Amino acid sequence: MKNAVNWFEIYTANFSRAKKFYSDVFQVELTVTPIQSDRHAQMDYALFPGNEDGNGSMGALVKLDKVTPGPGGTLVYFDTHEISNELSRVTAAGGKILQPKVNIGEAGFIALVEDTEGNIIGLRSKA
Repeated sequence: MKNAVNWFEIYTANFSRAKKFYSDVFQVELTVTPIQSDRHAQMDYALFPGNEDGNGSMGALVKLDKVTPGPGGTLVYFDTHEISNELSRVTAAGGKILQPKVNIGEAGFIALVEDTEGNIIGLRSKA
């Protein structure tokens, strides 16, 4: 197994606001994808850019009537080149820095951020 994480979903209360937050912080374009589902009357979906080689994980922002965002669920860490770059954009994008950059030894550095929906996400870098 090359990567134990295959897919993740970050749930949103305000889909447009969350999409803007992640686009601004990570400076990526999320792809809004129409989802047809008999199980869910209302579902918005925006895919994060993927790994074309197929070796990494993929994920999406999701607005789903039956699921609410917030702390206490799964914590997803986003890979960054240098955490300080993403941290410098969090507040302006409407989020909060909960844990500034911390050295975790040989594994590199981490930081924790709260997005506009109340979800807590991690940032990780080697430097």
